[in-house]
Amino acid sequence: MSLKLSPSMTVEQYFDLEEASDIRQEFIDGERLPMSGGAEHHAIIMANINGALWYRLRGKNCLRSSYVYPDLGIVRGEPITADRATNLLNPTLVAEVSSPSTVSRGCGQKRALYHSIPALQLCLLVDQGAAHVEVDSRQDERWTTPAYTSLDAVIPLPALGCELPLAEVYANIAR
Repeated sequence: MSLKLSPSMTVEQYFDLEEASDIRQEFIDGERLPMSGGAEHHAIIMANINGALWYRLRGKNCLRSSYVYPDLGIVRGEPITADRATNLLNPTLVAEVSSPSTVSRGCGQKRALYHSIPALQLCLLVDQGAAHVEVDSRQDERWTTPAYTSLDAVIPLPALGCELPLAEVYANIAR
């Protein structure tokens, strides 16, 4: 379900509604889109990625961010925010774990929005149903998207100065 915003609604009004709501909603093309709850594998995968990257990024001047609505956002250096400090303007990496209800937004419209962020270097799209991670990586002004499907694979994250083993992403997920 989406709630159309009136043409006169300001960004400030959207943030007022968002702060008062018990349900997180994204704002894309003038629509508020409720975010679905994550399934069990979604939570495990995000905890795995968060833990693995937290360990690898200690002392590297990176900040895990909850200012944005991807499942995970990481800033290398100082965060730059706008609009009540809820809009992170300079994420280095964002990660999304797909679910059946979010796969089209995560892989389409939302992906294009992420690519429009000048500071973004890496976008991980993680399949919760199978060992499959697509890594959008900025190369100058174009994006490359290798996919990793083997649990033996190691995902290079050069913008963060580390690597992420796929086996760690999918640890504790029954296959």
